[in-house]
Amino acid sequence: MTTLRTARPGDREALYTLWATCFDAPHVVPLYETDPGRYDRTFVTDDVSACVYYLPRRVHDGLGGEVLVGGVANVAAHPSVRGRGHVRRLLALAAEAMTADGCAWSLLFTGTPGVYKEWTTFELQTVSGPLRPATPSGPGLRRVAARDAAVLRDLHERHNARRPLTAVRDAAHWRERVPVWYGEPVELLAGDAGYAAVRWDGGVLDVLEVAGDLPQVLAALAAEAGARRVRSGRARLTWHDPALPSLFSAVTPERDRTGMARTLLADPAPVVGAANAAHWPADYF
Repeated sequence: MTTLRTARPGDREALYTLWATCFDAPHVVPLYETDPGRYDRTFVTDDVSACVYYLPRRVHDGLGGEVLVGGVANVAAHPSVRGRGHVRRLLALAAEAMTADGCAWSLLFTGTPGVYKEWTTFELQTVSGPLRPATPSGPGLRRVAARDAAVLRDLHERHNARRPLTAVRDAAHWRERVPVWYGEPVELLAGDAGYAAVRWDGGVLDVLEVAGDLPQVLAALAAEAGARRVRSGRARLTWHDPALPSLFSAVTPERDRTGMARTLLADPAPVVGAANAAHWPADYF
């Protein structure tokens, strides 16, 4: 049977080669390198033909508290070794390590849920629809460079303190990870009322994250979209958010089904199943 172990610094190039083979995702390596304890939490076959990595992360529980979870990422198997059960065995090792670290449950986001037999899919609410016609509004939004995103930290913390599943971002997260996720082509737009991370995706306004006085921020986004002649949008907002009419003239409820969770020491359902749960893209693992 193939030997499994934790990674070592000498595996660096082999890991990066494996990920380049398996993923078209340039963010994988820079995000991985922000974690000083990454090798001890990376499980590999002895020849580094398969791997699983996890990152401990605190998220809000929706009640004003926090819960430690283990975020699974960078799961890969070289095409030549797929179907041999390597990933399944590596995931089991990672689950044991997450439990030993005190993680209440495990969290991941994926487009291939069938790989994760012990994890259960959950849904997050999102919306889409035609944007409301632009109307005169208050102060607009200015562009904030991704490298300066930490100026938004206090606003983010106030907005998300009781929102289930949102990550607790420390200074390093703002300095190192947020710019990776919200660099070009994402735009960070901020004003006195709040901020939004958006992408103008093929003539569609995609609101990835928003915080602050949502009616004012969304009205400012509607004005910006009007100036760009963008007529439709989507947003990571819940179906009944009272601020939706500030951006949309009509709303179609949708579901993000990429999230999965696994019980380790506690049941994740109260957090991941909350109607107002949100996990912003800048917090992916």
